[in-house]
Amino acid sequence: MSRLRTPLAVLAAGTALLLAGCSGEESPSPETAGSSAPTSSAASATPTKPAAAKSAPTPAKGACYRLSYDQALAPTATRKPTPCSTRDTTTFTFEVGQLSTNVGGHLLAVDSARVRNQPATTCPAALSRFVGGGTDALRLSVLRSVWFTPTVEQSDAGASWFRCDLVALAEQGELAPLVGRLRGVLATPEGRTRYGLCSPAEPGTTGYLRIPCSQKHSWRAIQVVDIAGDSYPGEDTVRAAGQSQCENAGRDAASDPLDFTWGYEWPTKEQWADGQDYGLCWAPD
Repeated sequence: MSRLRTPLAVLAAGTALLLAGCSGEESPSPETAGSSAPTSSAASATPTKPAAAKSAPTPAKGACYRLSYDQALAPTATRKPTPCSTRDTTTFTFEVGQLSTNVGGHLLAVDSARVRNQPATTCPAALSRFVGGGTDALRLSVLRSVWFTPTVEQSDAGASWFRCDLVALAEQGELAPLVGRLRGVLATPEGRTRYGLCSPAEPGTTGYLRIPCSQKHSWRAIQVVDIAGDSYPGEDTVRAAGQSQCENAGRDAASDPLDFTWGYEWPTKEQWADGQDYGLCWAPD
């Protein structure tokens, strides 16, 4: 029997991405417009007029991209889409919306906190509806949402969209390829197996990594522990919240109810502030 806590690896909320996946149509990605620098010569000192910034076209749902983990955390992206049939796509655009930049008659910058909070709220909620299975299924998976907005220059030229992309976390600092049909994927046993949250070692021990259950593993996150409170209730409270629940979950998952191992991972104060107000029960798999 084990009682433990280890930090949960979560993609930074507040970023925007381009999509990738295995189903959907291709669409061009927004390119960051550049401008020509003034030039001069001995014959003439007349500067060249800078080119006007181009408005980035609204992205389409269903596009796929090959992005690295760091690129997925960037607020904007310029990579072009790739065929969704390729095996190395890592992001998939599942939702596109319009930013509201005019508040009370005042035009807000695309990188202002109020504007950036719009996709930060909309995309996670839309992801749960897109992948299906309910909130707990999403929390017990490696699937997460990231989002992109136009650059400041593109916004000044008229772009006002945001794009929500689906990603699957692999090892620390890596994204897993997205395979198969993604809409409703967590509503199926196959989808929950492929994208479930697992580890090759017991959480809290050497070798612990958060990986998809489709990879070789020995432990699986099996149940969510909801923790009440609008503010962080303190480490003693969050630690105690899942002890009995995770012990029972570990017993139910074991072949021998008298000889079993279980784990409990509870949120830190920082994770709570980022929206993770729940813990996870783990068991050997």
